Amino acid sequence: MKGSDSIPQPKAQKKPHQIITHGITRQDDYFWLNDRDNKEVIDYLNAENNYREKIMEDTKDFQQNLFDEMVGRIKKDDSSVPYKLDGWFYYTRFEGDQEYPFFCRKKETLDAPEEIMLNVNELAKGHSYYHVGGISVSPDKKMIAFGVDTVSRRIYTVYFKNLETGEILDETIENTTGSAIWAADNKTLFYSRKNEKTLRSERILKHKFGTNIPDSEVYFEEDETFSTFVYKSKSKKYLLIGSSSTLSDEYRFLSADNPDGEFKIIQPRVRELEYSVAHFNDSWFIRTNKDGATNFKIMKTPLLATTKENWVEVIPHREYVFIEGMELFTNFFTLEERSKGLTQMRIERWDTGEKHYLDFGEESYTAYTGTNPDFNTEYLRYGYTSHTTPSSVIDYNMRTKEKKVLKEQEVVGGYDKTKYTSKRIWATAKDGTKIPVSLVYKNDLKNDKEGNPLLLYGYGAYGVTVDATFSSTRLSLLDRGFIFAVAHIRGGQYLGRKWYESGKLLKKKNSFNDFISCAQSLIDEKYTNPAKLFAMGGSAGGLLMGAVINMRPNLFKGVIAAVPFVDVVSTMLDDSIPLTTGEYDEWGNPNNKEYFEYMLSYSPYDQVEAKDYPALLITTGLHDSQVQYWEPAKWIAKLRDLRTNKDKPLLMFCNMETGHGGASGRFESYKETAMEYAFLLDLMDIKS
Repeated sequence: MKGSDSIPQPKAQKKPHQIITHGITRQDDYFWLNDRDNKEVIDYLNAENNYREKIMEDTKDFQQNLFDEMVGRIKKDDSSVPYKLDGWFYYTRFEGDQEYPFFCRKKETLDAPEEIMLNVNELAKGHSYYHVGGISVSPDKKMIAFGVDTVSRRIYTVYFKNLETGEILDETIENTTGSAIWAADNKTLFYSRKNEKTLRSERILKHKFGTNIPDSEVYFEEDETFSTFVYKSKSKKYLLIGSSSTLSDEYRFLSADNPDGEFKIIQPRVRELEYSVAHFNDSWFIRTNKDGATNFKIMKTPLLATTKENWVEVIPHREYVFIEGMELFTNFFTLEERSKGLTQMRIERWDTGEKHYLDFGEESYTAYTGTNPDFNTEYLRYGYTSHTTPSSVIDYNMRTKEKKVLKEQEVVGGYDKTKYTSKRIWATAKDGTKIPVSLVYKNDLKNDKEGNPLLLYGYGAYGVTVDATFSSTRLSLLDRGFIFAVAHIRGGQYLGRKWYESGKLLKKKNSFNDFISCAQSLIDEKYTNPAKLFAMGGSAGGLLMGAVINMRPNLFKGVIAAVPFVDVVSTMLDDSIPLTTGEYDEWGNPNNKEYFEYMLSYSPYDQVEAKDYPALLITTGLHDSQVQYWEPAKWIAKLRDLRTNKDKPLLMFCNMETGHGGASGRFESYKETAMEYAFLLDLMDIKS
């Protein structure tokens, strides 16, 4: 990359703006950047994009080579493993260089003629962004409803297609979350509608397909800290409306045969009572934290005696085993459990109570329940991957205990997992807590006394667990001598529910301290050193990046902050923008002075100081619905003004056409990945 002092840097104009909260005044000179319709704002974002292109101009060919390398590992003609539902096999496939999927099905047998339900490549023509979500097949299998987002703001229009004639109808439903659920009558659908300003999913409406009857509201979620959604039970007998916040849940149900009836509540919301429900035979099975079951337990209750006083324990709470989910079958039930950070699959017979666990045989991996739409089967479909094992889809016979690998992700050009090492180490946090770190690197790594280039990834929020998964893209780093590591910090749920609760609200700084401790441990163990250590995180992980470079800027050579949530206080004080009110139980409500002061003490934007910072690449999207583009834009403007080492790269990529998830095509997104990798590799003087 060219020296940052050789090209004039963009400079956002300072326009003083004072914000007074709890008697404390904050000066926000870049507040004006939050006006997406202001030409001056767009000009500034374009100036940052142009500056990044000029600084990285000498990596342009390298970026193209990296992109070609990444795309070259992807099997172009590829298909998902079909699953069978109601006499039809459903699957998704890709063709050649086309960016978007074909959604397909075959009747009764895989030898039957293919029926293309949707060719998204045709639908996406003329759009710079196009995403299809929530495909829902009518009970008579003659129609589909599907959601389309062409802006990347996660606001979908639902369309209808007649599968018999191939016609996409003029009838649409605007401003939805993307899915519409069919009742048993093939004409009534239920969907959730967003608040157009806050993007909170707040209403459930009923739509009478093929009629001019206006859609009717069946539920409105008044509590601004909750979001609502609708779905159908696996049994297809019930429609369910869920309403959830960080700490509480509430569900209602209605017979799918009676779509004009009234939804009946299962258990009214109680603060800090979390539960989810699954229908099986004459009962609701409930995963819940009732009565202090921090790691959750399984209970059940009769269909019409649903309140928690009638819940009966099926699987008790265990202090060191976190129940992540369950899957019910006619003769078996399975649990996804997490113990010591690793997922276990527990299989149990209904009749005898006999149980066993699947053996995965690796030190660090990811296992998860796949698509299992049929009750009456003895096969459990699950997915498996690790840092060295490509993603696999496996059918497991719960009776005979036999496994059949249906598909393993193919790495075009060949891949030998024996040439790579995956392991897990434990770092010691500031308060003495042991923090797991998953590593992967090539066996012939030059592990000299000075260490190796290493990219440390972290997230640490919302109870989201970042497991060890395979990435063919990541081989472009590993094959050039990088170590890749994931810090399983508090705020995630890697070691159970308490792990999450120890990294949120007034304990949020544990996440940041954990990440720093993991980085320091990797240095102490001679895996790397500060001249070769890089960090990366996105969204809430971008907050992590912003916090740690304020706390320990000299620990990292370079950092990538993707769609970073960095203006924590201002965002959480503004309940008019998307997601704020529903986040109070994660970050705290800054209208409360205690939470305000705590947030302010770590908010990356507010804590930028006049000091040296590592090289930094920030990415965002103009239409981001999760983290508004102006947070990273304001952050880079303030960093550019205050940092004392003007020679280090400080760059931003703002995708002017997309949002939080980036590009929509299967190849297009790798252009951004290639740019990010070129940024890292060039800092290590690796140019090919």
